[in-house]
Amino acid sequence: MDDERTAATPDPGGELAKAEDADVTVEVDRVAVDGTYVRVSSIGEPGERAFLLVAGLGIAATYYERLAPHLNENGPVHALDLPGFAGVPRFRGKVSIERYADAVEKVIDDLGLVDPVLVGHSMGTQVVTEVAARHPEISDLVLISPVVDSHARTVRQSAFRFLRSTLHEPSAVRWHGITAYALCGWHWFSKVLPRMIAFPIEERAAHVQARTLIVRGEHDAMVPRDWIRRLARVFPYAVLREVVDGAHSVMHAQADAVARLAVAHVDHRLPDRGVGSLQRVRDDSTASDLSRLSPSEAWMLVKSRFVELVGMAKNDDETLEAAKSAHAVAMADGDDLPVDPADRKAVVDAVAPEADTTS
Repeated sequence: MDDERTAATPDPGGELAKAEDADVTVEVDRVAVDGTYVRVSSIGEPGERAFLLVAGLGIAATYYERLAPHLNENGPVHALDLPGFAGVPRFRGKVSIERYADAVEKVIDDLGLVDPVLVGHSMGTQVVTEVAARHPEISDLVLISPVVDSHARTVRQSAFRFLRSTLHEPSAVRWHGITAYALCGWHWFSKVLPRMIAFPIEERAAHVQARTLIVRGEHDAMVPRDWIRRLARVFPYAVLREVVDGAHSVMHAQADAVARLAVAHVDHRLPDRGVGSLQRVRDDSTASDLSRLSPSEAWMLVKSRFVELVGMAKNDDETLEAAKSAHAVAMADGDDLPVDPADRKAVVDAVAPEADTTS
């Protein structure tokens, strides 16, 4: 982390710490790996069984912003920004899914995590599957929109399917994607993409001992139903679920449903009717998250997102931590913030004025 900070650096996290009733903070740390590092955004107290979240190709941990708080109710959550993504410096030399798995292993070791629940999305499912295949002691795996369909392993097919899926994504997901890909850059994206396309996740799945939950969105053209059924049959134990109205980024747009599935899976409360059964679930609550925000909360949401992008671009973890904390307060459910609207507004007002990037 850079030592030099300007006096104008936004500090909504500092103001948040002063708001006694706001128990939603995000800590940002770095774990050194292979000449670069992994950025780790964490919420919750250590000591309980942790969830470890790995995002997809080119994507930042921000994609988990709506899922993580729900998982945090059951243990600490660590969301990772891998080398080359979200402003994190790239690996030098050749890159591979296996090399990303090495980085995740290093994070698990450095954080002292014991049997974390590994959660991956898109390319992140390949990374966590590789980690689980190496470590039979990992007992739970959650794969959200696992790629790539073994019947469509070309760049052209994958690109066409991805574009079809984006038609069903909400505008917030598209915005996250555009900004994340811009930070990643075409050079690195095009270097990693062929590795993702070629990775045989079904071969590594055969070596996984963990109980595995596989989730897809109803409109996810990248991850068709027949593909996840074929993939599930390779795992020693797998349960399938489909989220109604979801697309490729189902863990963001339908975060409540995905979180409930993940927690129920870890708690052994998810009914299993065999890999041939693809049970469907609905999420009627996440879509209303933004509609319940007050104008001040909505404005803080926009400003904190902009500050976060500035922090990524400047490689400034302090700014990132502040912005993520402010965003978490704005998006927190009623149980996480004061019930009294006046008290809730006071918490928001303590943070919002500081979410500014002017110098």
